[in-house]
Amino acid sequence: MYKKLSLLRKRSGMTTAEFVDYYEHHHVPLILALAPTPDVYKRHYVERGDPLNIREDHVDFDVMTEIAFRDRAAFDRWLAALAAAGARVPDDEARFLDRSYLTSFAADEHVTADSTTR
Repeated sequence: MYKKLSLLRKRSGMTTAEFVDYYEHHHVPLILALAPTPDVYKRHYVERGDPLNIREDHVDFDVMTEIAFRDRAAFDRWLAALAAAGARVPDDEARFLDRSYLTSFAADEHVTADSTTR
């Protein structure tokens, strides 16, 4: 499975609630309408102020987005479908993301336990 993780930051002036709402109710449906649904498409929002956070002041992003496809070729086809939509995706991202900040990387996942697959 080919997996890509992206660390994203909300646009300045947005509350966390506004950011989550826009991402979940506007951006995700747009992406799903423009390209095939990834095998995995998850958003992991940072829970600021949680007592279990360690060095939270070093966490400079608001969400980690996880997408996965059966292989790199499927991911490339997905990217091509999004690119075919022209400016729709970047225009929408500008409404809720700080587009000057982006960290993204391919990941090789090793799972020890996953109760969701039982």
